Amino acid sequence: MSDLNCGSIIYQSGLQSSAKAAVDNPVPQSQYPACFLTIPALPTYMVAVPAVLEAGAEARFCASLLQPNETLVMTVSLVSGQKSITLLKKTSSRAFHDCTQFKVPLVKKREVQTFEVEVRGKTFSSKEVRKVMIQVYQPMTFVQTDKPLYLPGQTVLKYCHLEQVTVTPAPSLDYTLTPLSGGQYTFCLCGSERKTVSWTMTPSTLGTVNVSVTAGAVASQASCGNEIVSVPERGRIDVVTKSLIVKVRTTLTEELQIQLPTDVIPGSVRVLVSVLGDILGRALKNLDGLLQMPYGCGEQNAAALAPDIYILEYLTVTQQLTQAIKEKATTFLISGYQRQLNYKHADGSYSAFGTGAGNTWLTAFVVRCFTKAQSFIYIDPQKIEESKTWLLQQQRQTGCFLQSGKLFNNRMKGGVSDEVTLSAYITAVFLEIKMPVSHPVMNKSLSCLKESVTDFSNTYTTALLAYVFTLAGDMETRAQLLQHLDTVAIRQGGFLYWSQTSTETSASLSVEISSYVLLAKLSASPSNEDLGYASHIVRWLTGQQNHYGGFSSTQDTVVALQALALYATLVFSAEGSSTVTVWSPSGQLTFYVSKTNKLVYQEKMLPDVTGKCKLEVKGTTCVSVQISFHYNIPTPTDVTTLSVALSELSQSNVTYLWFHCRYSGKQTSTNMVILDIKMLSGFVPDPESLKRLKGALLVDRVEQIEDHVVVYLTELTKDVPVDHQLELIQELSVEKLKPAVVKIYDYYKPSDRAETEYSFRCAAGNSPQ
Repeated sequence: MSDLNCGSIIYQSGLQSSAKAAVDNPVPQSQYPACFLTIPALPTYMVAVPAVLEAGAEARFCASLLQPNETLVMTVSLVSGQKSITLLKKTSSRAFHDCTQFKVPLVKKREVQTFEVEVRGKTFSSKEVRKVMIQVYQPMTFVQTDKPLYLPGQTVLKYCHLEQVTVTPAPSLDYTLTPLSGGQYTFCLCGSERKTVSWTMTPSTLGTVNVSVTAGAVASQASCGNEIVSVPERGRIDVVTKSLIVKVRTTLTEELQIQLPTDVIPGSVRVLVSVLGDILGRALKNLDGLLQMPYGCGEQNAAALAPDIYILEYLTVTQQLTQAIKEKATTFLISGYQRQLNYKHADGSYSAFGTGAGNTWLTAFVVRCFTKAQSFIYIDPQKIEESKTWLLQQQRQTGCFLQSGKLFNNRMKGGVSDEVTLSAYITAVFLEIKMPVSHPVMNKSLSCLKESVTDFSNTYTTALLAYVFTLAGDMETRAQLLQHLDTVAIRQGGFLYWSQTSTETSASLSVEISSYVLLAKLSASPSNEDLGYASHIVRWLTGQQNHYGGFSSTQDTVVALQALALYATLVFSAEGSSTVTVWSPSGQLTFYVSKTNKLVYQEKMLPDVTGKCKLEVKGTTCVSVQISFHYNIPTPTDVTTLSVALSELSQSNVTYLWFHCRYSGKQTSTNMVILDIKMLSGFVPDPESLKRLKGALLVDRVEQIEDHVVVYLTELTKDVPVDHQLELIQELSVEKLKPAVVKIYDYYKPSDRAETEYSFRCAAGNSPQ
């Protein structure tokens, strides 16, 4: 379980980011700050300033200097007319990241002032100016219908027009309003009367929150006293909107009831509490184990690379990258890069197992990974260019891209079309690696995609398109897509997420869709409101992480960690500390998080495995808390869309196993399917039998991993059974031989799975139990 308040703690205020490198052509400025192209060879700086300031209040901004090649002086000033206040002046020849508190000057009315950031050295000079709004804060303690329910110009008679008025607050993820009377406010009013109504407000996010309440005269058959109510022709609805500022609480608490399955095996339960000061810390600890699945094909190998890259980028920007972390991560990248080349074709494309036709989708994925990995390890640029050239050759005259090779994941198929979803993915890759929107390839691709933006039948595609048009800078199309996505979002308490359909139960799919929406929200100079909206998505996403920091499958892990890394970068603060205390019936655990141990993984075992536990966080920095339950249960017998049945025959010390695999779901076929066969104690697979299995029907690959044989099946067609055979040899006699489990699951939708077990009662050494 992740700390449900983590998103709120780190959400301080709306930030505008501006980063600039020394370039000859100035970039046009606008009212809203933007991120400019960074040239690694030159000094780079970034200052994150609040978009809106409260007069007289304490505020903060953070300044970073990266890659200085000489001694530089950074000066940050707040300017109003001829008056200038110097907020920071720092001289340094080394990179730094500092956050500075300052008091916002008093103003009598709302006023626009400017932040000026100047960096100078002997050979480098740069100056940036950004506008900020300083407003006089007027706190709201109640909302009242302080306007008449008619418009100017109406004729108002002197006798009383009784109206039945209903007052309703607008729904919001940022707060909950509870009427003090316990129900909706409906009452009778004369046209000239007024009435004050109040709510108890429970905020769920920090910063400026807009509260809107609607008062409306409604038609009713009921009477007000002895009078018949009337509804005016004009001025029937009045909307009052007020702003208030929600600041950080120093203590957050939550209670949890420990619930275990009824069939849990006694003595197998462990409850672990882990705490980190960074939402990416759990993934960082398990760089080599994020994907608790086999990854013996090209897509899965690349999927293991991508999270390392996003985490390294995040740690670099926030100046948390240590030499030890860098060495560990780059070692994984180098070995992964070398393995990936095994799946490369001579024409520059990649395929799942290095055979057959090149795969368009996988090739784009590899281009993205290799291009980003160049910042950390050596990647042969010729390899990237060959792949890009092959991809460009797959573009049709329509601008969309040809689907070559099998789509790994049939969730990319849907109401729009396979071609549009695939083309959106490839376009996003090209935009991420900085291909200009003006490039002919991008022009044609975006034109093709734009023809499908009004087809909302596939939520996955809509979310991906929203991200694409955000990267392309098409704010009008982006707004249209995000508006629709907001209408189909699932809101539960303070959580916000999406699914493909109202009946879809795939957590993996929901994670991927929600992550694309998060990327779309955060990839275009996010406002205060955008960050607040994003915090609700982040709270849900972190709740879906497994004990290792990854998610259900490959692509949901890749996209989710990319989105979380972007969010963590935007809201990062090195300051503050927090204490986490967890109480259970027989004791308590305490953890301390500060800027010196934000990335240190702290884990302790809860002394109780039943009852209630209470979580309390005190402090000012973000913490990620996860309570994980580890236990064993008997092999499930639930009926699912996938099934595997076994039959066996033993002769001497050789046992013949037949596996009968079947799919009976709603799709015409599955994604790639994994058949995971655990060996009985003392048994090993016959080598000749393994060779025959590798050439069997629909088998793409067979791996032997310790005491498991893992079979990769291309797919299973609906209601078409597939049989395979494997021979086992008994090398050791084992008494009281326990059954072994055989699992079958959809690699990209692991919730579609089934298990069964087998045992040989007549095996040598095994006696009846």
